[in-house]
Amino acid sequence: MAQNTEYGKTIKKKLVDLGRTNTWLCEEVAAKTSSFFDSAYLSRICRGERTPILQRGVAAINEILGIDEQAVSEHAVSAESGD
Repeated sequence: MAQNTEYGKTIKKKLVDLGRTNTWLCEEVAAKTSSFFDSAYLSRICRGERTPILQRGVAAINEILGIDEQAVSEHAVSAESGD
């Protein structure tokens, strides 16, 4: 089973902080993108997969949860290099 990326962990932490569930987030993303979005898509995003369809979901997640994906990525790289 693949591990969540730093971005995936950030999504999970934000959901806990907001007292919301994966189901809630999937419903919000589906409404925002006007497309099908389920827990399997969310799981793939949390593991770091990116396709054009998933990228629309990523953009919606960032907006809904207030995530700066670039900052999360930079933090992960910084932590890996020991900076």
